[in-house]
Amino acid sequence: MTPPIIRFRIATVLLVGALLLSGAIAAAWFAGQGTISLIFQQLDVLQNHPPMWLAAPMRVGHYLLFWAVLLMLVVFFITKISPQPQPWSRSLVVGILLVLTVRYLIWRSLSTLNLSTPLNGVFSIGLFLLELLLLVSSIVQLILLFRVRDRRAEADQLAADVHVGGFMPTVDILIPTYNEPEFILRRTVIGCQAVDYPHKTVYLLDDTRRPEIEALAAELGCQYRTRPDNRHAKAGNLNHAISQTQGELLVVFDADFIPTQNFLSRTVGFFQDPQVALVQTPQTFYNPDPVARNLGLEDVLTPEEEVFYRQIQPFRDAAGGVICAGTSFVVRRSALVEIGCFFTESLSEDYFTGIRLAAQGYRLVYLNEKLSAGLAAENVAALALQRLRWAQGTLQAFFITANPLTIRGLRPLQRLAHLEGLLHWFTSISRLGFLLMPLAYAFLGVIPIRSTVDEALYYFLPWYLVQITATSWLNHRARSALLADIYSLILCFPLALTVLQVMLNPFGRGFSVTPKGGTSDRFTFNGALAWPLLVMFGASALSLWLNLGVYMMNGMGQPNIPQEIAERLKGLDLGLLWSFYNLLMLSVSLLILIDVPRLSAYEWFKLRRTVKLRMGEQDIWGVTSIISEVGMHVVLTQPHLGQLPAADTTAAIALPVQVSLMEEGLTLSGKIIDSGWQGEFRAVQITFDALDLSQHRQLVQLLFCRPGQWKSRCAPGELRSLWLLLRILLRPRIVFGRKPEVSAIAVTQS
Repeated sequence: MTPPIIRFRIATVLLVGALLLSGAIAAAWFAGQGTISLIFQQLDVLQNHPPMWLAAPMRVGHYLLFWAVLLMLVVFFITKISPQPQPWSRSLVVGILLVLTVRYLIWRSLSTLNLSTPLNGVFSIGLFLLELLLLVSSIVQLILLFRVRDRRAEADQLAADVHVGGFMPTVDILIPTYNEPEFILRRTVIGCQAVDYPHKTVYLLDDTRRPEIEALAAELGCQYRTRPDNRHAKAGNLNHAISQTQGELLVVFDADFIPTQNFLSRTVGFFQDPQVALVQTPQTFYNPDPVARNLGLEDVLTPEEEVFYRQIQPFRDAAGGVICAGTSFVVRRSALVEIGCFFTESLSEDYFTGIRLAAQGYRLVYLNEKLSAGLAAENVAALALQRLRWAQGTLQAFFITANPLTIRGLRPLQRLAHLEGLLHWFTSISRLGFLLMPLAYAFLGVIPIRSTVDEALYYFLPWYLVQITATSWLNHRARSALLADIYSLILCFPLALTVLQVMLNPFGRGFSVTPKGGTSDRFTFNGALAWPLLVMFGASALSLWLNLGVYMMNGMGQPNIPQEIAERLKGLDLGLLWSFYNLLMLSVSLLILIDVPRLSAYEWFKLRRTVKLRMGEQDIWGVTSIISEVGMHVVLTQPHLGQLPAADTTAAIALPVQVSLMEEGLTLSGKIIDSGWQGEFRAVQITFDALDLSQHRQLVQLLFCRPGQWKSRCAPGELRSLWLLLRILLRPRIVFGRKPEVSAIAVTQS
């Protein structure tokens, strides 16, 4: 990517100026400068004497706890009578949570800051600002959540015109590639060619100019395009292709994304409205993400992106702020040409292209149907590379002409939606601060929050309990709050550093492609990501020990405790709980950074199909349990097995076999390489011989292209999430893990 012309970087100046001003004020306070010290003394008096209406009621104990439990039960009851958020139930829950959030924020700002000394004050104000960043982001999101849009019924109506041929614009399907393996591109092209739509042309856009990829395009019968250089990375590749294609609509799929056969029939109809410029669909994945895989929770955890596509994109659609996600979208050529094609000033060409389309008055719509699937990052290093690129590309908004906060043409609500997305990346700094703050209590004697138990029961507990009760429900069971925190923790150090680097030097790093299609035959530990977490683990363990020491030495019934020690003991419960929570999360995070072996580059899918195995003159019937592009596992359903060797044989098996998948009418040749028992039935593992093109097309369509095959799963609730984390600590996968061949099963399909 070629950096844009350097302009006066207001965002950098504001950030550096704010940091320098804050540092100067803190230094003056520590130095005892009269005016500054007097100001903070007066603020401390106000904190110690908050308004009367902010004081907790006189009744204490269970009376205060009653309101917290009551509100939690109200929200819990609403979520049960309305399992899926409806306009009335969502508005009620969001309204309750919004009121409690604002109420908590007022209490934190007017009553809990400890400004008694410069040291306490710096940490107390710092913690409050970190919390304020999260709370503002949460409030913006809650405001936007009052309205969401679900376009599936609209898609049903518009698709009718496409099915009957009343609206059939020409479509060019573009597959940009940069160094992805040939076998990944092969199934992507086959999947795109299998889309049920007559007026389409598939283009393979090779930015590495590889002869084998040109030969692949010729073999599969798709168009091949390349260019003499790699200027502007993916955006430049797409823009070069636009000048060499003619379709009225353009579809973009990343090199590893495969559409279902009804992708175009479900999306093209929206373009009957001339103001619609882009239709975005969700990203889903046919392999588990590395967090789920390394923890052994492939069939339990949902990908991190599920929250974005189930919760955030629908409310952004209602606000007119849909994000173009770089793959699995359809765009109108004329609108794209009008804005100068794909944006080239940033790593996130997709995001800013969508912003420029919206600024021109066009509509971007989001269809919440899983109409394609791709490869999730295959290890934690790839996940980190991907997320850091997204963060850098998005935050470059502050330094380019397509800044959604300043570009002309957007409505206030659209800007608010984009502000929520920008704030999201800054919350990584808050997560890092929450990790560090208990250490200040243990090692420096800092008390960052000054509060009574009554006040915590009255203000904090209702907000917290309602939040964790509502979070999973509002995101359609995509992620629990506890598991979301795990995902944010493993990358909080590099993400926080990236945010600061981008704000100081936004174009310092170029485009990096996420590696795909790799294999590994051993457990590997990601030391680069782990070392700051290891340091934090050791420091947190020591802080917990020191906090316990303070309690044991000074808090067990001694009548005359010095004032300084008494002050520390007031915050002891918070310090202990906070340190214990951090230790739990850090322990799980370190286990996530141990990548498990991945012996095969191919994914295995749970898929039941009736098969007939023919060995010589004998036919044996069975049912598949898992299938991939290279083999299958079959449970046999008849007792007389003829030539099949005993299940307990130790000799190498390589029996030729012909496999017929009866529902698909597909016959493949292969070899039985293993035999055993599955319950009371015999089972065999078969590896396929080399497939011809026709067979491979049928197999790809079976595994990846069936309409409706990609289902949304529900993530575990908060209590089950806590149990899963504790169980993982007691039975880590590196010690008690399953065999890699079994753990490769990624997706449950119908």
